[in-house]
Amino acid sequence: MLITSRRNPLVNRLRYLHEAEGRRIHGLILLEGTHLFQEVLRLGLVPTEIIATPKWLKHNNDLTKTFSSVRLVTLDVLRAIATTKNPDGILTVLPIVQLPIVPRTPNFLLVLDRLQDPGNMGTLMRTALAAGVDSLWLRGGVDPLHPKVLRASAGAALSLPLERFSSTVELLQQIKNLSWMQRIATRVQEKYTSQTIKPYWQLDWSKPTALFLGNEGSGLDPFLESICTDGVTIPHSYLVDSLNVGVAAAPLLLERFRQRLTYVKNNL
Repeated sequence: MLITSRRNPLVNRLRYLHEAEGRRIHGLILLEGTHLFQEVLRLGLVPTEIIATPKWLKHNNDLTKTFSSVRLVTLDVLRAIATTKNPDGILTVLPIVQLPIVPRTPNFLLVLDRLQDPGNMGTLMRTALAAGVDSLWLRGGVDPLHPKVLRASAGAALSLPLERFSSTVELLQQIKNLSWMQRIATRVQEKYTSQTIKPYWQLDWSKPTALFLGNEGSGLDPFLESICTDGVTIPHSYLVDSLNVGVAAAPLLLERFRQRLTYVKNNL
């Protein structure tokens, strides 16, 4: 049956998943778009609901042939549910319990402190997955399961184990259990003239590592920065004060990958 009314209970029920409370109460996340649905299939995850327009289903019937039912809605109804102005025709509802479990002994950890921008969060998730990060730890900030973040991550959020902490104290307690890891903060050399700050490529990233990145405006919490064992900088033109956190993360995270490839190449 085709749902044509924006007043259908389905609309409000799924829109509730835009909110952290709705996701927590129902234990579900809302995925928007064909790419995220394809990621669900690739990872072997099992959605509880698939909502699509007749036009989308007609052109993508091969993607849904293993599912017994698809809720059909008009494009107008789909727009009423989605966070995007122009959804491409499909929404997927996925149980949160199917997301990956955080490893107890990570070897490469990314810690994000109070990030606020959904685009930055999604970009960092994608970069972290590409760099081989074992787990993502979050202190406050934007909800990593918000539809906008999930969409910006291009599916990386479905593969990257993550854990959220409500306070600095809670996070610090967990970090104390990772004494074997070097803890890295990004710093501006001019602000730490009494300390030796290395260009990021001079650090040995092959060691067990936790990389800390701070809020877009205020940077890393001083308490978190104080427990870092090393500081690195990304040299750049003086015409720019600082780099966007999503941009800065890329060379840092991928440097570990580069060093490992170089080691393998030199030891063949």
